[in-house]
Amino acid sequence: MATKNSASLQKAIDNLSIQDVYLKSSQAECSEDFDPKRTEHTELLVQQMHTVRRGEVLQTNEDELILKVYVRLGTRWILPVEDDDPEVKAFVEADFIAEYSMAELLETEAVDEFSLKNASFHVWPYWREFLSSQCERLRLPRVVLPAVQFNR
Repeated sequence: MATKNSASLQKAIDNLSIQDVYLKSSQAECSEDFDPKRTEHTELLVQQMHTVRRGEVLQTNEDELILKVYVRLGTRWILPVEDDDPEVKAFVEADFIAEYSMAELLETEAVDEFSLKNASFHVWPYWREFLSSQCERLRLPRVVLPAVQFNR
């Protein structure tokens, strides 16, 4: 059953248009004692991270309004350890920015709700591709992410 958008979210959707999605920073690493090509991966667990860090509204010199939404995503391969923090064997993390042109200045509530509920849908395909290519380059076990993975 489809849920109805709040008035503030619908106003943001009507006034924002995606312009760009790009990588701000990334980090990927295998632990010193982990050789992904020569290690049995059956005991490894995969954990995912997804955080919308913030949204910010900017005004350009040409009086154009821009919304920038910062999204952090990550995957890590761990060995579970009883009564302790898991042993991280490898990880891939990335910070993306989704940029939107804004037809009119929106209230903070609308910007925040849009940033939390919609921006990740635009970033997700870029993350899927980035993670897949990093796994291949690092020879990490392949992770196939679903097309979309967000709770409403």
